[in-house]
Amino acid sequence: MEDMEVEAAAGVIVLSESDSTTEEESVSALVERLRHPVHRHVQRRRRRIGLSTREELQALIRDTEELSERLRRHTAEAHTHSSSRPAAVITHTSRQPSATGPRPALASHTGPSVPQEPGGTSAGAGEPRPESEAVPEPVGPAGEAVPEPVGPAGEAVPEPVGPAGAVPCPAGEAVPEPGGPAGEAVPEPGGPAGAVPCPTGEAEDRDGEGETCSICFEPWTSAGDHRLAALRCGHLFGYICISRWLSGGGNKCPQCNKQAKRGHIIFLYARRLKALDNAEEVRLKSRLELEQGLRRMEQLEVAQCRQQQQLVADENTRLRREVEELRRWKAQVSLGSSQGSSLSSSQRQDSPGGGHYVFSKALLVSQTGSSRVLSYCEPLGCLLASQPSTHATLLPGFGVKMISTASLKPSQYIPIHSKQIRGLAFSQQQDSLLLSASFDSTIKLTSLLTNTVVQAYNTGRPVWSCCWCQDNNNYIYAGLSNGSVLVYDTRDTSTHVQELAPLRSSCPVVSLSYVPRSASSSFPCGGLIAGSLEGGCFWEHVEGTAYTPHILPLESGNCTDIQVEPESRHCLVTYRPGRTNPSLRCVLMELNRTPQTDSTQTPVCSCAAVQTFSAGASCKLLTKNRVFRSPAGQGATLVCAGDEASNSTMVWDAGSGALLQKMPADLPVLDICPFQAQQSSFLASLTEKMLKVYKWE
Repeated sequence: MEDMEVEAAAGVIVLSESDSTTEEESVSALVERLRHPVHRHVQRRRRRIGLSTREELQALIRDTEELSERLRRHTAEAHTHSSSRPAAVITHTSRQPSATGPRPALASHTGPSVPQEPGGTSAGAGEPRPESEAVPEPVGPAGEAVPEPVGPAGEAVPEPVGPAGAVPCPAGEAVPEPGGPAGEAVPEPGGPAGAVPCPTGEAEDRDGEGETCSICFEPWTSAGDHRLAALRCGHLFGYICISRWLSGGGNKCPQCNKQAKRGHIIFLYARRLKALDNAEEVRLKSRLELEQGLRRMEQLEVAQCRQQQQLVADENTRLRREVEELRRWKAQVSLGSSQGSSLSSSQRQDSPGGGHYVFSKALLVSQTGSSRVLSYCEPLGCLLASQPSTHATLLPGFGVKMISTASLKPSQYIPIHSKQIRGLAFSQQQDSLLLSASFDSTIKLTSLLTNTVVQAYNTGRPVWSCCWCQDNNNYIYAGLSNGSVLVYDTRDTSTHVQELAPLRSSCPVVSLSYVPRSASSSFPCGGLIAGSLEGGCFWEHVEGTAYTPHILPLESGNCTDIQVEPESRHCLVTYRPGRTNPSLRCVLMELNRTPQTDSTQTPVCSCAAVQTFSAGASCKLLTKNRVFRSPAGQGATLVCAGDEASNSTMVWDAGSGALLQKMPADLPVLDICPFQAQQSSFLASLTEKMLKVYKWE
């Protein structure tokens, strides 16, 4: 009976249900005599050291087996005096938690002893007691509490308890003990059936507590932005929530108001973390985002490849059309050259000096057409032809194409305006500065050295023509669609300095030419000649921004262009066919001025016809013709005009009025430009698509 504890004592007493009171009392007395020494010995051992080693457990098992054997003998004796009625089985156990954790349950007298595992636990023992279970106090035979053990100094030895915050069991339920013979819990003694009730009260439901973030009230996760994190004060939050809280200006814990900052945030790795496991979801989302990014990149590459393919296809189509047109033009040029050679040879005696133009090269300017004006830059040695953008979808608008006069090859395209260009002019003093006029209601100055627009003026109305002032290079002119001429000073970038209002009608100013001052006695003054469909006007430039208008005696309603030859003081006026004159006429006029006899008389500037040149019977386009000095020299002057009826360029001798050449073109000629390059004289004629260059020989 020594070295035994109540928790390790287990047995089965079979009692008869006989009506004999003496037998029941004898058995009860025997049980009481056996239990009292055990309790006393248990208290002594608990006061001394308690059960914590393997040897003590083995001794306890031996004592338990001895007690079971003695109980079995006394039970057999009592059974001989009992009747044959059914027997009641009373299971009696008692346990006392050790200081080191749950102790193994001991086998009853009806089964073999439980084998010991290394470390002091029995084989087949169950899991540790749940956190929510409370450890009950041991109960004596009569339901009284067993006194607490006392230490060496008289201090009470604390009972081992479960984890902090354990919740007591509901009243009347037994506290399970792992490690029974069949892996089941052994009930505590303390009543007729051996069940020990927990303290009175209902268990607190804590299932939902500690599972959600106190900021967003969403469950924590084990991975990702909302994984479990804590501050130094110990309160738990989702990482993204507390990070945003502290980053948004909060410097305290949302629950306890203790000072906190982002550096105090730590991640928690709890064994029993109640968090939503979204690691797989986060991984799948990252893979989805990666796949979506790759798909977007592939779609972008496919779109770029399609665009490049479309550009290559368009370029291929353009080149094929160009080859076909060049073949057709080559055949036309060979035919026209033979006709022009025969014509020039038959009229060579009429040409001063015996020279003529020979076809040199044809260049494609614009595949879609819409080329309109032509100009020559002597300092850079290049021709400039207006044309629409070659890539209208990527770079819409209009600009100029530069063509080298040395190689007669296109070099580059310069975008300038958003609508069609109607005028181009170069300054004689400022090299490589191009003045352009457009239907987009602007005139612009473009530097060909940098290929950029350096200055732009908004005219408020579409501009039909433009030119430079030859007497003062700071002034430029713009002819508007309402018949007005705006004077601009390049030193003032804000607006025009003067407006020359129309004298007769509000027809567009289709041509502007400046006549510089000269020492000539017939016409010494300088000024601006503005031509419109209703006629022409000479604005005499007196000084500064003062201009005096002079109406020129021209035919009303048929004038399409006025060009000036500054050296000879001649101007070429082009009339379209009308009722009285059914053919295109180019009239060469000489400018003159009436002499001033006294100070009160105002001099009058006028012009007189010198020679008339006739062409075809069609003129629907406003062709710009030219009058210039003959490359043959000897003071001769040539008149060059485009014949829309025959799609050709016609050259006359201004002195005799004889037709020198008729050079064919595929389309109506819109502009003509003579120029000097490499000590040779050339003539360029522009159509909507092509540029043809002729060399003087």
